[in-house]
Amino acid sequence: MTVLDLSRVLAGPWASQILGDLGAEVWKIERPETGDDTRLWGPPFVQGPDGPSDAAYYLCANRNKRSVAIDFGTPEGAALVRRLAERADIVVENFKTGALARYGLDYASLSAVNPGVIYCSVTGFGQTGPYAARGGYDFLIQGMSGLMSVTGRPDDEPGAGPIKVGLPVSDLFTGLYAATSILAALHHRTATGEGQHIDCALLDSQVAVLVNQGMNHIVGGLTPGRLGNSHPNVVPYREFQTADGHVLVACGNDGQFRSLCALLNLPELAADPRFRDNVGRLRDRKELEASLGAAIRPWTSADVFAAMEAGGVPGGPINRIDQILADPQVAARGLLKRMERSDGTPVTVIGYPSQLSRTPATYRIAPQTLGEATADVLASLGIDEAERAALREKGIIRDGR
Repeated sequence: MTVLDLSRVLAGPWASQILGDLGAEVWKIERPETGDDTRLWGPPFVQGPDGPSDAAYYLCANRNKRSVAIDFGTPEGAALVRRLAERADIVVENFKTGALARYGLDYASLSAVNPGVIYCSVTGFGQTGPYAARGGYDFLIQGMSGLMSVTGRPDDEPGAGPIKVGLPVSDLFTGLYAATSILAALHHRTATGEGQHIDCALLDSQVAVLVNQGMNHIVGGLTPGRLGNSHPNVVPYREFQTADGHVLVACGNDGQFRSLCALLNLPELAADPRFRDNVGRLRDRKELEASLGAAIRPWTSADVFAAMEAGGVPGGPINRIDQILADPQVAARGLLKRMERSDGTPVTVIGYPSQLSRTPATYRIAPQTLGEATADVLASLGIDEAERAALREKGIIRDGR
């Protein structure tokens, strides 16, 4: 499968990287002058033979892709990209609604010459509705979707107020939905020969993953608020302070709660009728969590982790990024993959997380330098060096020559 990737930054590139990891040939179209915006979103930057090059941000979403630098804002550049689109199985783009029509790169134009094409548009608000013309960014979507209203400390605690998630989750959720939808469309095309247009919106995706918080409102009329690290439906399910840090406790059923009380030597809590089931624990959570917190506080983190593991109580630490990337479980799962750029620069990436027994993800192409594959991809269209030289001279392409 060949993917023509017209997307930039994260949501679209995340989807196309997934397809690349699973074996697709991905042509990433970039601006000849600067490329994808995220190449400049540093520091930190990768240190190549000639000094700093691309930002780490770019590397997180652009492996297994061939960088093709074409200015399709020009008629000649747009014609080149249309020729590539005629050969593509999948097109991924994240321009504003209607923006690509002026270049003949919209779904209507491309499906007329390539009826089997699967064309995925990723926007902030979708192709329809009163907000369709607006630009959408992860931070704005986290706020608009209700996510930030349930993220952060409650008003009666220090540090209260809404806060965004520490990762661009609205972009990432949308990229995952886009990749899933593309795979479903490929299955349909295999059965029928028909391509289709996929309309993915950041707002739609983030609202879809409000999950239990959204359903708490729909079913119970509740308007969820910020609970810090506490769970809106399950108790005890939060962080507790230890003598030297914090421990996460996640009791998902009554048996686990009783086991927690046993290891903390709190039989009276396990026997208290108020706390016998989750309904009661949720109702009287403040008193219960205060008792648990007082019992956990004298323990060291290591001791309480070990006791919880031995007692069958789910729990764990709050790792820093450096700690989890060095964790033996991450090493055992092979999540960190060492790749090498064409100039010899080593790059370690965080790999595809699912382990497929028959068709595992592969790591064939390290994130490329800008325009690194332009010559090869255009040569596959029959465009020779003389023609490429003329296009280079006009600034329409960049091919590393």
